[in-house]
Amino acid sequence: MISRDVTIINASGLHARPATFFIQKANSFRSTIWVEKEDRRVNAKSLLGVLSLGIAKGMTITLIADGQDEQAALDGLSELIDSGFNG
Repeated sequence: MISRDVTIINASGLHARPATFFIQKANSFRSTIWVEKEDRRVNAKSLLGVLSLGIAKGMTITLIADGQDEQAALDGLSELIDSGFNG
């Protein structure tokens, strides 16, 4: 199990369209992936779970992955977030 902190940089945060891209990316990996904000942890492959965190621009979240492609999962999701969901 590995984790990484990332900061949301896009204007709308992790809502609606960016959240959909995030979920699609998370679902492309076999590992179990969570998103953690403060004391709440949700399944990164669940749109409702991710939206329920209310992640806005400038917030730092923790991505946690556990499984055979955990490093690729964190790398891929971090790149998506760092691109502002443009890539």
